[in-house]
Amino acid sequence: MSSIHKRAIADEPVTSVLPNGDVPYDPNHQFNPDEGVLAALGYKSEFKREFSLFTTFCVSFAVLGLLPSFASTLYYGMGYAGTAGMVWGWMIAMIGIQCVACSMAELCSAMPTSGGLYYASAVLAPQGWGPFAAWITGWSNWLSQVTAAPSVNYGISAMILAAASIRDPTYIPTDYQTFLLTVFIMILHAVMSSLPTRWLAQINSGGSSFNFIALIVVLILIPAGTDREERGLPKFASSREVWGTIYEGTSFPAGISVLMSFIGVIWTMSGYDSAFHLAEECSNANMASPRAIVLTSATGGIFGWFLQLVVAYTVVDIDGVLNSDLGQPFAAYLMQCMSEKMTLAILALTIIAGFSMGQGCMIAASRVTFAYARDDCFPFSNVWKQVNKRTQTPVNAVWLNCAVGIVCLLLIFGGELAIGALFSIGAIGAFVAFTTPIFIRVFFVGNRFRPGPWNLGRFSIPTGFVASAFVILMVPILCFPSVTGADLHADAMNWTAVVYGVPMLLAIVWWFVSARKWFKGPKVNVAHMMHSEEQQILEGQNVQRSVSGGSGNGLPEKLQRVVSPSV
Repeated sequence: MSSIHKRAIADEPVTSVLPNGDVPYDPNHQFNPDEGVLAALGYKSEFKREFSLFTTFCVSFAVLGLLPSFASTLYYGMGYAGTAGMVWGWMIAMIGIQCVACSMAELCSAMPTSGGLYYASAVLAPQGWGPFAAWITGWSNWLSQVTAAPSVNYGISAMILAAASIRDPTYIPTDYQTFLLTVFIMILHAVMSSLPTRWLAQINSGGSSFNFIALIVVLILIPAGTDREERGLPKFASSREVWGTIYEGTSFPAGISVLMSFIGVIWTMSGYDSAFHLAEECSNANMASPRAIVLTSATGGIFGWFLQLVVAYTVVDIDGVLNSDLGQPFAAYLMQCMSEKMTLAILALTIIAGFSMGQGCMIAASRVTFAYARDDCFPFSNVWKQVNKRTQTPVNAVWLNCAVGIVCLLLIFGGELAIGALFSIGAIGAFVAFTTPIFIRVFFVGNRFRPGPWNLGRFSIPTGFVASAFVILMVPILCFPSVTGADLHADAMNWTAVVYGVPMLLAIVWWFVSARKWFKGPKVNVAHMMHSEEQQILEGQNVQRSVSGGSGNGLPEKLQRVVSPSV
């Protein structure tokens, strides 16, 4: 017995999903701490753990992509409430967003698996509701993830073609050209995302470093290089104008317009969950992954606000930005206050940073698809959950997401509002998924939650309460159209409720018609390595135990609540 690696779950800072809280072991293999933690969660290690805190942060920050995200969503931040909405809105929104990030990090520390939020919802939910909670969380998160790369790459394509228009004013990009260029970038990202984990870590480290450097350079270039004075204007707008004037970009009162402008902040700040989904590829995951989540959100929040200030103090004409023939508001803004050469230089930096961001989005989405396919959430899950033996990455999941993303890009032919729905889906889908397990943890589990080594202590429940309230407020707000009454028609409609709501409604119908009969939540895959402690003591031999029994959540009976060992 002394030669066999045997640990109780009380020795691991996670909540076990296995009978009697056992941690499985193999007499021929000594589990390292990361393998032991993952095994306690019910999974065997299938990836190489070649991500560190820094490289995990790099992927997460690349997915966040502050500069390209801001450039792609400037239409909403500036167009709904103007400069006052930008500077005040970012600060207010970041309070809620940071609460969501910290609460998510706490869940990640307790359950560091690539299933992430979906897994947490299943384990935390009240008895009998685990599979349904996982189903809703999973599909909402997947919709967010699968639309991330297409929306980012659409923004990149629009900037590339806008740069071409700046060089040749007679050139006007067509929807067809935008679509083909975006599809090309999607395919290129899919090829890159199929590479081995070590290569991906190196590529994303470089991309994230460039993202950060480009952001700093742009923060310096815009105020230093603005030519507002040559246009007969003061170098910077007055603080009274920037902070006190709300642009009437919607038919709603000013306060609602500011809340509507949060779509840019929320979409920009939705990438920090990537660290959660990379937990199975990260060393020291139950500390490094939550730290990466909080670090990404905090860094993004601070530097994102600086970027908002720089643009707010230098923009010349908001109407001109929104209605420019360039078809890309950020490019139109730069042309108002910068020389052509400086504009093209900043666009080039933004495009390269955006390319890195799209790559990070593709990687994160493939890990989510893999995790859900591993639990048979999708049709043909046995295909999508395969890990390529040569690269040790979920290549099939990468190409599934690429195909779905290309189909989503057909919205380009529906006009700006239709393709804009991709950004709203990303914002709503992400934060609904982010907050579902947080809401369950706060209002149903409470103090019975067993935290991991990274936790909020006595601030856990208040932080989760603020996070939940913020998202409950924002979901309907982000579905509001910008106009009301007689001015509201199909071309001005906010299509978010349709493009997000219809797939989610179909998922719910599928649940009640069929999925509830066979979907039981996350499936553990370490049963074949389990050993009965009692049998070992009495017989000194290995005995397999099944973890497929139990009731309630669809998980073993021991797992139906996340509680401390003393409960």
